[in-house]
Amino acid sequence: MSTKKYTPRLADKYRNEVVPALVKKFNYDTVMQAPKLEKICLNRGVNGAVTDKKLVDIALDELTTISGQKAMATMSKKDISNFKLRKNMPIGARVTLRGVKMYEFLDRFIAVALPRVRDFKGVNEKAFDGRGNYTLGITEQIIFPEIDIDKVNKITGLDITFVTTASTDEEAYELLKELGMPFRNAAKSSSN
Repeated sequence: MSTKKYTPRLADKYRNEVVPALVKKFNYDTVMQAPKLEKICLNRGVNGAVTDKKLVDIALDELTTISGQKAMATMSKKDISNFKLRKNMPIGARVTLRGVKMYEFLDRFIAVALPRVRDFKGVNEKAFDGRGNYTLGITEQIIFPEIDIDKVNKITGLDITFVTTASTDEEAYELLKELGMPFRNAAKSSSN
């Protein structure tokens, strides 16, 4: 009896639809040249973490719930007396997703979370960093259905960075668009 290994829906879509489309558009010599999604990083700074340590724990719990993977606390790198900040104090939370969890998160994010954003008209296509990575800011963590709105004591946001192997922003844009990222303008401006 053979057991079929589970692959996420978006991983199959990437292999069967996205790679051939990218090879055709950019005239790659081989499919190995096609850019791929390497990892998704979720990052969240916690306002007031210096005075209230429980806020960091809440942020860690929420990021763990959203991502399906244990989040880690980010520590301050130096002392800043004006902010009552000491070196190695927890001031935020982060998690890095790769492989199956990355594709699962991306699928839930595009299909479920983004449509729940108030007055959603698409994500900004100008948030690329010049090296093929895309960063998106979410203003409310309650767009994720995993978060119980009744238990949220404070509405906060988080940053999501999509790290790709693309060498240009145009390639990364096409990769994310093919994976289903709802960009505002379908036609990319050539000003990048």
